[in-house]
Amino acid sequence: MRHPQNRSESRRSDDMTGAPLIQTRDLCKAYRSAVETVWAAREVNFAAGAGEFVCVYGASGSGKSTLLNLLAGLDVADTGDIQVAGVDVGAADEAQRARLRLDAVGVVFQHHQLVEEFTAAENVALPLEARGDTSSAARAEAVAQLARVGLAGLEDRLPGQLSGGQRQRVGIARALAGDRAVLLADEPTGALDSAATREMFTLLRKLCDEGVLAVVCSHDPRCREFADSVYEVVDGRLEHR
Repeated sequence: MRHPQNRSESRRSDDMTGAPLIQTRDLCKAYRSAVETVWAAREVNFAAGAGEFVCVYGASGSGKSTLLNLLAGLDVADTGDIQVAGVDVGAADEAQRARLRLDAVGVVFQHHQLVEEFTAAENVALPLEARGDTSSAARAEAVAQLARVGLAGLEDRLPGQLSGGQRQRVGIARALAGDRAVLLADEPTGALDSAATREMFTLLRKLCDEGVLAVVCSHDPRCREFADSVYEVVDGRLEHR
């Protein structure tokens, strides 16, 4: 499935000729108890590259969030391989996985998880300062990323002074700050109204057209309208639609 608007096919074809930014092979993750085994990820084979908008949907508890957590290095697979931005996530230790998120992979959650006492720019600058950027460089990058997501002029507002859609845009700016090329989003529109939801998917489509790889887990069927590829998670298995 491919969104027909604002599509540069020649550029996208060039982008996708390189190595995938994300690739998994036979990825498995199970939660076991004395009475049952629940598969959160079961023999998942998946690849995606720069400029791609990937929509992942499925019932609650099907394994969508676990898949994103595995790709981000927030959780560890039982078996299988995960390569993200050239890093063997399965072989990386906790510090190396944290560095991967600071350098290459941004995560966006349904609830933006902004620090309420910090301005929009300060929230975006946090991961940059955590990786060692100077305060001035982090501030300049934060301002640039906020402008990129349509929040120019709102850098010094606190989260409580922003709408729900604007707060989620701050979360996206924070996830992309520092030239991170992979965006993993878990129900990013779950707390937004219909108009803000469409604006959010339009923004994500624009970012992918600029070269970002976005993997978006969403219950909202509108996500599929904007995606290049669509997958359903069924009992931990990832099935192309």
